[in-house]
Amino acid sequence: MASHLSIDEVARRTGLTAHTLRYYERIGLIAPVGRAEGGQRRYAAADLAWIDFLLRLRTTRMPISRMRAFATLRAAGDNTVPDRRRMLETHLQDVLAEMDAMRLSVQALEEKIGYYRAVERSK
Repeated sequence: MASHLSIDEVARRTGLTAHTLRYYERIGLIAPVGRAEGGQRRYAAADLAWIDFLLRLRTTRMPISRMRAFATLRAAGDNTVPDRRRMLETHLQDVLAEMDAMRLSVQALEEKIGYYRAVERSK
């Protein structure tokens, strides 16, 4: 990876829009990004790694408010590691509960589909 990527390059790599990347920076999810001489954003490898983690949190449906709280703790340094760990443990429990609920819903859907197939075969 290039050592410093433009916002368009990061957008292509992450699937986020340039607008979303600027928004994430504006609300504090992403720390202020380095700038080139002309003022264009230049993302480093560490920025991309953090964005990748934010995307994982987003995939697991962590609300932006909690993502911001996590980012604030992260920016405060290593003394917040216990708080961040607890926050992720709580979120993991939420995700696992959601997965359990989804499994039950999948099972109900499969049963209903099976029922409808049986009805169709009996005609």
